[in-house]
Amino acid sequence: MTLVAIRMILVLSLLTGVFYPLGMTGLAQVLFPRQANGSRIIDGGRVMGSDWIGQQFDDPNYFWSRLSATAPFPYNAASSSGSNYGPLNPDLRKAMEARRAALLAADPGNSLPVPIDLLTASGSGLDPHISPEAAAYQARRVARLRGLTAARLQEMIARHTRPRQLGFLGEPVVNVVLLNRELDRP
Repeated sequence: MTLVAIRMILVLSLLTGVFYPLGMTGLAQVLFPRQANGSRIIDGGRVMGSDWIGQQFDDPNYFWSRLSATAPFPYNAASSSGSNYGPLNPDLRKAMEARRAALLAADPGNSLPVPIDLLTASGSGLDPHISPEAAAYQARRVARLRGLTAARLQEMIARHTRPRQLGFLGEPVVNVVLLNRELDRP
C-alpha cells in the first residue's frame, strides 16, 4: 500500500509539476507569444518596458501615471504591492497632498479637480493605466509644453484608451506608458 502511494505521488508530481506547466508554457508561446513573453515594448532591439507595468513619469512634458507604492523604487515589478494605507491613515493624506502639490506645480493654471487615481496608488503598485478623466486633467499641460493642438492630443489619448471589457466589465483606461512613447515619436 505504501509503495502504491509513493508511486502516485511521483506520477502526480510529474504530471502537475512538470508536464502540465511545460505544456501550458508551450501552448502560450504558440498561441500568445507576445503576451507569454511579458508584452514587452522593444525599441531598436532593446526592451524598453512592458504594456502591463507602469513607469514613473514626473517630467511635466509627459502624462503622469498613478503613484507606485512598490519598494525600494517605484514600479518595481519584483515587489508588487500597494501602500495598505487605510482612509484614516495620516500618511495617505500626506502622500495625496504631496502629489496634488506636484501636479499643481507642474500646471499652476489648472483649476480642474484632480482625479483620485492621480492621487492614490493602485493595488499592485504597477498599474500603467489612468482614467480618461486623469488623462483629460493633464492634457492641457502636455499639449502646451509639447506644442500640440488639443485635437491632436485627444486623438492620441483615444488611441491608447481601452474600453470596458465585454462592454460592461471595469472602467475605460488609458495606457500611460504607450501614450508617452507615442509622444516621443517624431
